[in-house]
Amino acid sequence: MEIKVLGPGCPKCKQAESIVMDALAEAGVAADVEKVTDVMKIAGYGVFGTPAVIIDGEVKSVGKIPTKADVMKWVKK
Repeated sequence: MEIKVLGPGCPKCKQAESIVMDALAEAGVAADVEKVTDVMKIAGYGVFGTPAVIIDGEVKSVGKIPTKADVMKWVKK
């Protein structure tokens, strides 16, 4: 599983990344998590609001901090 957390490094983006990491640990799911901070790369995903979370190429959240419950649903298959 590949997860990308998109954001320039603002507090909300850092919080989103922290929630993703916590949810993965709690779910016992292994994933490659990448923090994408480059604005041009973020725009390349078609995302124009941050923070954003992309899991296996699918945009799951844009412009808000996801809840841990949401992330748990996304990572459990």
